[in-house]
Amino acid sequence: MEEIFADPTNESRKRDLGGKDPSPPELLKKIEQLEVELVQKEEKLLEMDFLYEHVSQLTDRIRATAENGKQDTLLLAKRTNELQKKIKDRTQKMMALVAELSMKQALAIKLEQEMRDKEQFLMTVSSRIDQGLPPPKETENEWLKILRNEKMQKEAAEARAKHAAEEEQAAAPGCVHTTAEQRPTAYIPADEYSLPLPRPYGALAPFKPSEPGSNMRHFRKPIVKPIEV
Repeated sequence: MEEIFADPTNESRKRDLGGKDPSPPELLKKIEQLEVELVQKEEKLLEMDFLYEHVSQLTDRIRATAENGKQDTLLLAKRTNELQKKIKDRTQKMMALVAELSMKQALAIKLEQEMRDKEQFLMTVSSRIDQGLPPPKETENEWLKILRNEKMQKEAAEARAKHAAEEEQAAAPGCVHTTAEQRPTAYIPADEYSLPLPRPYGALAPFKPSEPGSNMRHFRKPIVKPIEV
């Protein structure tokens, strides 16, 4: 193909384009027409620039309004959350007060019933006393219960006082606190020639075996067989 197009003697290597060139007046007319279209395009471009600026201003205003709306919405949401929290706290306090009021009412009803029972009991006891009769059995049981409680309280107070005295004595200097079982360190002579006064054992104290431990349950007591003669 390169040889075909490079050969100058080959007439088929070129191809004439159809049409004709416009004349100078036609070219001038075409140029004027293009200039008019260019002016129209520039006018449209200016209009588009003006519209763009106007839309940009409106968009900026809308954006600023939206930002302000966001701030207002955020403040409103915070305020709403605070109010909801306050309402919740007040509701809880109100429920607690209602529950406490219910308990107080129940206690008041119970105390009123006890007061009526006491009044009825007092009237019964008064009428029996006026008739020369002993008080009811319930009164005696109640009195015995009171005496028993007083006795228990007195014993508990004495035990506390004794325990405090023991602790005070144990805290004294030279005193040794121990939980070991007390063993005798002296004996009273049994012969008739000695006075019945305690004498210390000294180095010849009797041996006291220790208590058998829990492991003794594993040992069986031996059975003593009789001796056959």
